[in-house]
Amino acid sequence: MEELKFDVAIVGGGIVGLATAYKLQLKYPKLCLAVVEKEDSLAFHQTGRNSGVIHSGLYYKPNSLKAKNCVNGRKQLVEFAENNNIDYDVCGKIVLATNKREAKKLLQLKINGEKNGLKDLKILDSNELKEIEPNAVGKSALYVPESGIIDYKQTTKKFAEKITSINNKSRILLSCEVFNFNNDFLLTSKGKIFTKNNIFCAGLFSDRLARKDNLKTNMKIVSFRGDYYTLKESSKHKINNLIYPVPNPEFPFLGVHLTRMTNGSIECGPNAVYSFKREGYSKFSFNLMDTIESLFFIGTLKLFINHWKFGLNEYKRSFSKRLFLRDLQKLVPSLMLNDLEDGKSGVRAMALGEDGDVIDDFKIVKNYKNIHVLNAPSPAATACLAIADNIVLVFADHFSLN
Repeated sequence: MEELKFDVAIVGGGIVGLATAYKLQLKYPKLCLAVVEKEDSLAFHQTGRNSGVIHSGLYYKPNSLKAKNCVNGRKQLVEFAENNNIDYDVCGKIVLATNKREAKKLLQLKINGEKNGLKDLKILDSNELKEIEPNAVGKSALYVPESGIIDYKQTTKKFAEKITSINNKSRILLSCEVFNFNNDFLLTSKGKIFTKNNIFCAGLFSDRLARKDNLKTNMKIVSFRGDYYTLKESSKHKINNLIYPVPNPEFPFLGVHLTRMTNGSIECGPNAVYSFKREGYSKFSFNLMDTIESLFFIGTLKLFINHWKFGLNEYKRSFSKRLFLRDLQKLVPSLMLNDLEDGKSGVRAMALGEDGDVIDDFKIVKNYKNIHVLNAPSPAATACLAIADNIVLVFADHFSLN
């Protein structure tokens, strides 16, 4: 068997891992690197199962890593897509207020977005709303012109192409699962891979790999499944672009929304239900180790206690198309039950602290010869190139290429 030796291994074939590898290869063209992915294709999990939205940076706390990286990353992502024939469209979105209470929150959102550098945000009255989304009904709406849609799988694969074209000694290793590692090598399903440094971008398994590196993180990745419906061909005309609800700040989810995808389909969702398996994409997915590990974590129990009513409602909705429709009709009342057909499901890696609070911001930690991306929640796909810049800076500051 060929002995695999690399300067750097990036573990994880999602968009953050590939963006990091791409930015490293750009800065150090002679660097021999490997992207190590356990599945037989890139972007198989969170990257390929999200809503395909280019986030603007509207919601995030000003000066947070999320806010700064989202705005910077969005600009880089759009430029990359334009230069590399990636399917994308900066089509704008509306955040729809369905009552007076939500209408007041739109002004707060607008101010927050402007603090984050967003341009041309506009609060629309009901008549102006109709010009953008004729079938949406609400008191008012916030128009966010810098939001859009993109094909994240296509983007991830383009990063991979760029990496191996810059250095033909670099490799994308698929169907290669990392079991363990030490200071000299990764132990994988394809044998030992000898590396000088490792960057772990493992998404749903970031905490487990960190523990293997003896990192004390005081957090746990808990997975939440999101189910989608799609609009039938005969109903797609009811949605032009993106329609979002006003978010409830008490919950770490944006609520179900309607999204035009780059292929023209319209997705409706997602909901958010606890998953009994980290990569559990069906309602009945189960893994004993994943379940025990999450349910015996004090942070998970506190989250459930604090938000049991929200969680119960989400579970009901996951088994009831009619309840799902009811929430969609708050945005577009003309939607009917026979407009919806089953769509995909995704799983979100939620980092919980021991206090039961969601760790909301990005978290990147260096440990000896390794870098761990411990937390990269939405908008990580939008922000991937900016996150990669941060990782490259850590790499340049702490690791030697000799």
